[in-house]
Amino acid sequence: QVRLVESGGGLVQAGGSLRLSCAASGRAFSSYAMGWFRQAPGKEREFVANINWSGSIRVYADSVKGRFTASRDNAKNTMYLQMNSLKPVDTAVYYCAAASRTPPTREVADFGSWGQGTQVTVSS
Repeated sequence: QVRLVESGGGLVQAGGSLRLSCAASGRAFSSYAMGWFRQAPGKEREFVANINWSGSIRVYADSVKGRFTASRDNAKNTMYLQMNSLKPVDTAVYYCAAASRTPPTREVADFGSWGQGTQVTVSS
């Protein structure tokens, strides 16, 4: 099982940028497709993006397409989420997760290992 730790969250004004990191340890990171999810207060956890093992295929939720970019560096066992043009509706706890199947899906249930989350707050 892979262990995941997110970092990089914080408070930012609308229109600003943040880069989240997800550091992995344990089983070979490069063998996993990965995903980013987020959960706002009172809402269900929702899909943000996924990325295949090599980083060559990335899928985004419509709500973040064109603003967020997922990437990974397998040599550093780290995945990233570059978030630009942030909006107040992007405020949530952001989680990284390792997929239990390939190709990765948008479903929470298809991801077996999760980080503890990092808070992103976007002020208007």
